[in-house]
Amino acid sequence: MQTTSPPTLPWYREVSGTQWKSFFAAWIGYVLDGFDFVLITLVLTEISDDFGLSTVQAASLISGAFITRWLGGALLGAVGDRYGRKLSMILSILLYSLGTFACGFAWNYQSLFAARLAIGMGMAGEYSASATYVMESWPARLRSRASGFLISGFSVGSVLAAQVYKWVVPSLGWRWMFYLGLIPIAIALWMRRALPEAEEWTETVAEQGARPNPFRPLFVTRVRATVNTVLIVVATVSLFLVFTPGGAGMIPVLSVVAGLALAAFAVQLGGKRGWVLYLSMIVTLFFAFLYSWPIQALLPTYLKTELGYTTGQVTDVLYFAGFGTMVGCWAAGFLGDLIGAKKAYALTLLASLAFVYPVFAVHDDLLLLGILLFLLQATSFGISGLLPRYIGGHFPTASRGAALGFTYNVGALGGAVAPVLGAHLASGMDLGQALAVLTFAGTVIVVLLVGFDVPARLNRLTDPEAEWDHLAVPLETERGASARTDVG
Repeated sequence: MQTTSPPTLPWYREVSGTQWKSFFAAWIGYVLDGFDFVLITLVLTEISDDFGLSTVQAASLISGAFITRWLGGALLGAVGDRYGRKLSMILSILLYSLGTFACGFAWNYQSLFAARLAIGMGMAGEYSASATYVMESWPARLRSRASGFLISGFSVGSVLAAQVYKWVVPSLGWRWMFYLGLIPIAIALWMRRALPEAEEWTETVAEQGARPNPFRPLFVTRVRATVNTVLIVVATVSLFLVFTPGGAGMIPVLSVVAGLALAAFAVQLGGKRGWVLYLSMIVTLFFAFLYSWPIQALLPTYLKTELGYTTGQVTDVLYFAGFGTMVGCWAAGFLGDLIGAKKAYALTLLASLAFVYPVFAVHDDLLLLGILLFLLQATSFGISGLLPRYIGGHFPTASRGAALGFTYNVGALGGAVAPVLGAHLASGMDLGQALAVLTFAGTVIVVLLVGFDVPARLNRLTDPEAEWDHLAVPLETERGASARTDVG
């Protein structure tokens, strides 16, 4: 059982050497995650020139990784619930690394899009596996710190990607950025040998002889299994058509079909007690991606096309943005442990609204733009370092991997919509103005949803006995909640 060290000790001494080792191994995975994913945003203009892509087609390459995230997050999350967080994390890293490597061999838009689908599945599993792995390894009172510090690895990876872009692309071309995807494979193999299993999963699941099956509700009868198999195909094909030219003219209908299929899965996975929680969490996360990903996805394009910045200047600006996100993640961890993850998330996002429009009002002053981006990313994207802590607290250990993986990555479709929506809005206004509008509106909605604790409050309507925060309760209570969830 986890125990909390005496409060007189410095916080970092409450974390054992084994727990620090677990953290850094998972953090490296997030660095590689950030490095791999940011690559596409950096080389988007070069790829567009080579393949003759429109702005919407180029933006859809970013969206492509989000189409399969819901499936990858659910499947790899379920592997983590049943067989352990470590195995799920390593499989995820291998999958997105191979997908990134394959991008370097793409010969046209379609082949590159297919590789992005593999990346999406792997990244989805990486998020849920690494997040649950670290938080279930650290002391309960430090789990906001564990969450924020872990997500900061993504920012470190984005800064490294910007530096490698500056060195590699001008001399070797954009494909060599993706060939570097081989590096995570070697690291993943090292992780498999070196890592212990997550402590809380071991005590709550493995030592109890449990074999959780989060997908049991989907296949409990032959009829339901058949219907849900069809729904999986329908959702995947619909999303694929939405974000490719094949769905032209039918996007509203296809979007509704995909949304209804995913909502059907959420209702079944949540069961009688948890279906409202699943749906409300997905909506919250959808808007969280909708406010944060327009800038993440299209900032390099905005800097190069509308402001006319050189490769070196773009890299400099991305340094400010990346370090701002990193500092924001660190600060979010401390603030979340001090005043609570939900309150810290909402208040910091509210503060970020002061920087949205000023960022896109600066054109010729690189230093001022960098400072404003640093502040915006620290308070906006940086605070999302608390998301694993925020989501994970709503679910018990036995189902946390699949629940977090599914809800987060279905909500992540907001990240698929964001760049495409930004590109469409840019046809009627400046790209910078479009990005500002999306970021501001999405942020306000998330502040309201998180600030008023909407998912948890709605969950109490169908499950009055639900824990407010599973990651803050003793393991004995957690085991009882898990057993009750399995029965219901």
